[in-house]
Amino acid sequence: MESRVLSRATAFATFSHLRKPSRDSHHNVGFVSVKPIGAVGEGGNVIWGRQLRPALLLESSLAPVGLFFTGRRENLRTSIVPTAASASSSGEGSDSSGEAKVVAPVGFFEKYPALVTGFFFFMWYFLNVIFNILNKKIYNYFPYPYFVSVIHLFVGVVYCLLSWSVNLPKRAPIDSKLLKLLIPVAACHALGHVTSNVSFAAVAVSFTHTIKALEPFFNAAASQFILGQSIPITLWLSLAPVVLGVSMASLTELSFNWLGFISAMISNISFTYRSIYSKKAMTDMDSTNVYAYISIIALVICIPPAIIVEGPQLIKHGFSDAIAKVGMVKFVSDLFWVGMFYHLYNQLATNTLERVAPLTHAVGNVLKRVFVIGFSILAFGNKISTQTGIGTSIAILGVAMYSYIKAKMEEEKRQAKAA
Repeated sequence: MESRVLSRATAFATFSHLRKPSRDSHHNVGFVSVKPIGAVGEGGNVIWGRQLRPALLLESSLAPVGLFFTGRRENLRTSIVPTAASASSSGEGSDSSGEAKVVAPVGFFEKYPALVTGFFFFMWYFLNVIFNILNKKIYNYFPYPYFVSVIHLFVGVVYCLLSWSVNLPKRAPIDSKLLKLLIPVAACHALGHVTSNVSFAAVAVSFTHTIKALEPFFNAAASQFILGQSIPITLWLSLAPVVLGVSMASLTELSFNWLGFISAMISNISFTYRSIYSKKAMTDMDSTNVYAYISIIALVICIPPAIIVEGPQLIKHGFSDAIAKVGMVKFVSDLFWVGMFYHLYNQLATNTLERVAPLTHAVGNVLKRVFVIGFSILAFGNKISTQTGIGTSIAILGVAMYSYIKAKMEEEKRQAKAA
């Protein structure tokens, strides 16, 4: 049937002469309303500028006023809408049926993927550096790492709850089985987070991150002796510079104390076990929802120790001393923003991992640690000895070698399975 495009005047005149069909009529008149480009379809969610359930989007300037169908009502989703181009071609006497393909517009994410990925890396580094600097500044006038750790998680949990309330993203349901799997992960996350903050409060930020460079060594040891996985000799050899570099840096670190050193080591062990339990708790749930649930459980775990260890001191003089030094407004705003930066940089690290290969993410993680160490030294003017500087460089180089070899092995395994 030859298609025709009706002008607004013609459409209005035609509509005025139409009789309203009776309820038992076998012939129905259908009218398609057209949404402009950029409209969100019903039930759709927009995350990072992307629509999860795309709807049929047509330019209103090119769309006709309506379509008339004779016979039974057709499915609106499969209706073919003629465009102005097809209308003009049919008006010129062509044999075209008036059908036209609707080409979805190319979004910014699809058009410039490299630029978007670079932005993710930049924001990941930027938020991580800002978090570490602001976190240490808070500890300089408010040395209560247990309470600050709770604030980090609390602000993140509030952020997640608000995001769920507007379906960005939509909250994934959780059952008792998945909850049991996530509790050990969250417990290790809570312990690792608190002990990291105890170390940050006790020693220089650069020294804590140097010690935390040993985390791959603990991961390899746990894989070998706990999970029973065979670790190649090349992977072990790549960890030798890490151990050597951390040892050199620790011997001459000016801010060294055993509380900061041991807390950072406990943090390494905790995050290693978190990785082990995470593998056992593999789920189809998206990473954003998983991290939200882990944060909620970790917050519940962290609150009792914070009350027991630091509660009496906070009530007696902790809060009053901090407010006297910097004022109520700055104190509250610092706690809010450090919690927000903590949550956002962790979430961006996850989002970045989803966009790049594991090897790229591993190298990026090493460079992130270099950025944090370098900017923390500049921000606080920490004096480091020559041996500490050399040791830190050797440790970072060893982590880079380990990350490269490890990611390369994982890539070869995936290619072998695919073949």
